[in-house]
Amino acid sequence: MSATPIRPSDGELAILRVLWSRGPSTVRDVHTELSKDRDTGYTTVLKLMQIMVEKGLVARDERARSHTYRPLQGEATTQQCLLKELLYKAFAGNRRDLVLQALETEPASAEELEDIRRMLNEAKGRAR
Repeated sequence: MSATPIRPSDGELAILRVLWSRGPSTVRDVHTELSKDRDTGYTTVLKLMQIMVEKGLVARDERARSHTYRPLQGEATTQQCLLKELLYKAFAGNRRDLVLQALETEPASAEELEDIRRMLNEAKGRAR
């Protein structure tokens, strides 16, 4: 796994989501899953996955006739990478504004708000 998280493109992120949910998968598996939501060509998925191998986002297992791919970067690591980029690009590093904007843009459920309160209390305890 790379020490520095790699920022995936939108297409690469869609592929990673499939791999995170399904586990190691063939190009055909990924293509089938992606085709449920959008019109995606098989060769496009294949090419993107080949690029992802070169970038270090996924590993290819060539032992079987149908190669399988697995993510080399975890979902949480990727989310943190993307969030950090958003935090500094859109909010000039202001965490408060990012959180407030997130809560104003889409309403949170009561369960989500309770989880947020718990996490804030834990963070407050660590900051003392």
